[in-house]
Amino acid sequence: MSAVVVSERELRQQVGLDSTALEAIEKAFSWASTGRAVMPPIMHIDVAEGPGDVDVKSAYVSGLDSFVVKIASGFFGNADLGLPTGSGLMVVLSARTGFCEAVLLDNGYLTDVRTALAGAVAARYLAPLSVHTVGVIGAGVQARLQIEALRLVRDFDDVLVYGRSAERAAAYCDEMSERLGVGVEATTSVEELVGQSQIVVTTTPSREPLVEAAWLHPGLHITAMGSDLPGKQELAADVLRAADLLVCDSKTQAACHGELQHLAELETRRAFELGEITSGGRPGRTDDKAISVCDLTGMGTQDTAISLFALRRFAD
Repeated sequence: MSAVVVSERELRQQVGLDSTALEAIEKAFSWASTGRAVMPPIMHIDVAEGPGDVDVKSAYVSGLDSFVVKIASGFFGNADLGLPTGSGLMVVLSARTGFCEAVLLDNGYLTDVRTALAGAVAARYLAPLSVHTVGVIGAGVQARLQIEALRLVRDFDDVLVYGRSAERAAAYCDEMSERLGVGVEATTSVEELVGQSQIVVTTTPSREPLVEAAWLHPGLHITAMGSDLPGKQELAADVLRAADLLVCDSKTQAACHGELQHLAELETRRAFELGEITSGGRPGRTDDKAISVCDLTGMGTQDTAISLFALRRFAD
């Protein structure tokens, strides 16, 4: 049995940040929270010689003909070699026979897309309807894609960006103002960014809190997507405690890899999963003045969803 092999170039031509892809990723949250998905813990491999690491994520969803195993690597010394620091591939397997049906050589592109769309799903249900300013912490790939995907569910007038590198923040402003057609400005103060924004997206690999509870204000929504490994942290624990709505993608996963790892076990019980909202089991934002936080760590159901979506695009 031969498997289809699809290149990154082909995937970029067929899959992007659009409303159809957004709906596919929204379903992935519902699958995870309604008992349809078998999603094993993340397999993490440290590679000292790289140095680098490899993560393996997967999810089988009852009723689907296929499922996906994703292998993603991060080798940060690659920059000195003129190579991308991240890579990866998606392996599509038959749910009936276990045979390989396709290999998507996306080099991390599909992960970037589904991660950005996950942020948009969170904003669709949790962010205030009226948004003037969006703040983004970080100036890398996800800082770009998260804000671009956000436009699928919310209109906004301005973007504030905070980056550790003034040069990268300036490049972000130039690129994103042209891409989005809105004002984009850099700030050197995270406190100022939070105070002026109705939506804040954190996109960094930080291991120290960047956002403090004292800066929160009524009506604020925060999507934190940078914490995906033990030890990472973008939000002070008191930010989570102060949230009126504390939401995550997977409680089990977020408690080990996400912002929830910095709360005591009893405190995490007030958090609930985004899939409970997307499936209709819970309401999202119902109060314009509520403070909401969504902790996204990236789930195997999202990888299955975006891969099968990509294959459908090629079949159409």
